[in-house]
Amino acid sequence: MMTNKQNDYITSAKRVIDIEARAISNLAQRLDESFVDACEMLYACSGKVVVSGMGKSGHIGNKIAATLASTGTPAFFMHPGEANHGDLGMLSKNDVLLAISNSGETGELVNLLPVVKRLGVKVIAMTNIVSSTLGQYADVVLNISVEQEACSLGLAPTTSTTATLVMGDALSVALLDKKGFTSDDFALSHPGGSLGRKLLLKVSDIMLTGSDIPLIKPTATVAQALLEISQKGLGMTGIVNESGKLTGVFTDGDLRRILDARVDLHEATVSDVMTLGGKTTTADQLAVEALNVMESFKISALMVLDDNDHPVGAFNMHMLLKAGVL
Repeated sequence: MMTNKQNDYITSAKRVIDIEARAISNLAQRLDESFVDACEMLYACSGKVVVSGMGKSGHIGNKIAATLASTGTPAFFMHPGEANHGDLGMLSKNDVLLAISNSGETGELVNLLPVVKRLGVKVIAMTNIVSSTLGQYADVVLNISVEQEACSLGLAPTTSTTATLVMGDALSVALLDKKGFTSDDFALSHPGGSLGRKLLLKVSDIMLTGSDIPLIKPTATVAQALLEISQKGLGMTGIVNESGKLTGVFTDGDLRRILDARVDLHEATVSDVMTLGGKTTTADQLAVEALNVMESFKISALMVLDDNDHPVGAFNMHMLLKAGVL
């Protein structure tokens, strides 16, 4: 049972969540033509989206720039203080400036506006006060106003920064959908992450090749097949004919089946008990697609064939797990 002090923590947290949830709900209700105009401006941008903001707005701006960049809209963050001392050279006339200021009167940001306008750079403002200096200079204003901060003192940026971040996410995803940005596109900008590994790795990147591929002739005994399975460690072996083409596979599951039938392991040939054909894949197939095949058919290993049905590789679930695909 929680103490009164613990209950106080929970009560405070719920209050914050409730206030911020209402603010986000109100934000959704205010989406109008200005949001559409902002999306169209960003979509038509032939340069980059330059996001700028000071203090907490700057921290949120960094996140918005990162989200835009990773979802198909080239963007970077420009610190307004540094921009006043030379970094404004980052901005070109083909760019769009996404300026964030809760009050719309942030000095470092407002000081940039005359030069930005002289360069002919379009400005999208995200502010709590539409009639502010920033709002008046901007070509499009996104109203991110909130009724109250979640901070019990009403001072620390909490609800306002959440609303700003959500508006940035809304812009990013709206643009992603408009551009038809795909999971493959996302992976290309995240090659080091788990999603990148899942979407970019091909079967050829993880499969065993050469003498490591478990292979036997149809005339081999079941006992010899078991020895090959044990030595290669994939839980299966392929069976190839005289032309080197795959004719079937023999797996741990096949072994359990023949043991129930009391087949003599030293007398029976693997061609008598193998699974004809079997599920296979190709070296250029994405590893995640091969995983889907394995999960669909409840198998733990696959042979990899070339265009002439010759085995060129093999892999199992453990290798997918090790590669970060699973």
